[in-house]
Amino acid sequence: MAFYGYIRVSTNDQNTARQFAALEKLEIPKRNMYVDRQSGKDFNRPAYKKLLHKLTEGDLLYIKSIDRLGRNYEEIQEQWRFLTKEKKIDIVVLDMSLLDTRNGKDLLGTFISDVVLQILSFVAQNERENIRIRQAEGIAAAKANGVKFGRPELPLPDNFNEIHRLWRDKKMSLKEAAKACSMAESTFYVKSRKLEECKNIDNNGIY
Repeated sequence: MAFYGYIRVSTNDQNTARQFAALEKLEIPKRNMYVDRQSGKDFNRPAYKKLLHKLTEGDLLYIKSIDRLGRNYEEIQEQWRFLTKEKKIDIVVLDMSLLDTRNGKDLLGTFISDVVLQILSFVAQNERENIRIRQAEGIAAAKANGVKFGRPELPLPDNFNEIHRLWRDKKMSLKEAAKACSMAESTFYVKSRKLEECKNIDNNGIY
């Protein structure tokens, strides 16, 4: 029987120290510690996939809490079934003693574990939904206050107004104008439309 640990955080800037500290107390070999820095919305994660290939019947997998395994209700249920029934390994969730498949393998113990797993899986997914809602609300509020997201727009080249005039007067093609400004044709066209809106060019193209 081999001991394994699985750690997951959602982003690169989140800290794994708390999970590592909990698992290191169990003397799990470092080579058997698998870490993903990825959302828990599904199980398409590189470290988790490697872990699945390593696990064999009788092994023991430790995780800090059920939401570290994932945050999708149905997929958590399916992965738990796959690991315990098909891989035939044991799982210990450190934050919830009832989720320890080494104990209570009788009918009552299995029933209790299943109920607890369903509740915690639901909570994990519900929290993920709440996080997404809070993020959307935060972004909307920031935009309403004038905060801009994404990369800042590059300033127009010095020759843009002149090239734009030549293009509007049909003295240059769109391709020629974009090349003269070192832009993609679509970028030149969009910038031109914005410039025209700002300067209130009339339908005849007169400044």
